[in-house]
Amino acid sequence: MEKLIAVVDDEKDILNLITHHLKREGYQVKPFQSGKDFLLYINSVPPDLVLLDIMLPGMDGLELCRILKSKPQTHSIPIIMITAKSTEADIVVGLELGADDYIVKPFRVRELVARVKSILRRYAMKNPGDETLRIGPLSINPPSYEVWVDSQKIDLTTTEFKILEALAEAEGKVFTRDQLLKRKTLWGDERVVFDRTIDVHIKNLREKLGSAGKMIKTVRGIGYKLEEIQTV
Repeated sequence: MEKLIAVVDDEKDILNLITHHLKREGYQVKPFQSGKDFLLYINSVPPDLVLLDIMLPGMDGLELCRILKSKPQTHSIPIIMITAKSTEADIVVGLELGADDYIVKPFRVRELVARVKSILRRYAMKNPGDETLRIGPLSINPPSYEVWVDSQKIDLTTTEFKILEALAEAEGKVFTRDQLLKRKTLWGDERVVFDRTIDVHIKNLREKLGSAGKMIKTVRGIGYKLEEIQTV
């Protein structure tokens, strides 16, 4: 079945551009120029993914994101924020409200389509019968706390494992440092945790994972994400 993507952007040219290219990729697309119209629609037909511009007239994209993530029937729908602002504040707020990713205007359509595919693939791969997370050469088994790169087992500390697991469970999603700091399950007996603590654990993870460590990407000024390395 074709995936349904809702696109919310008040700039008609951009809306038409995104709609055209997503349809070429085989997606169903429902475009909206206002948050009000989008909310009326989503209550009856929930999409598989939402592309949401932050700068909308009336109700902005951040408020729409907050509404979607607060309702049981829409909280699990993945969201990619689109913004003309490159300020950290807007990006961080959107991610902490529950958005999966963001892209800054002007953007390359190929990059946007690639992110849509990546997030939809991640959600489709959630299989309750298989607890092993597989991303590229990485295999992560939460019940046994074991990690492999290809066929080589990697020894990690409990904290390193939990950070890697959190990033892998949400492949492609950007985690702000504050989001990681607030995840109490990551830190165990570490009573005081700072931004620098996270950075040190990430550095150690990258070193232990070898070439697979490149999959842990730094999003400058924001935080970290894990995604499969794309080969050309």
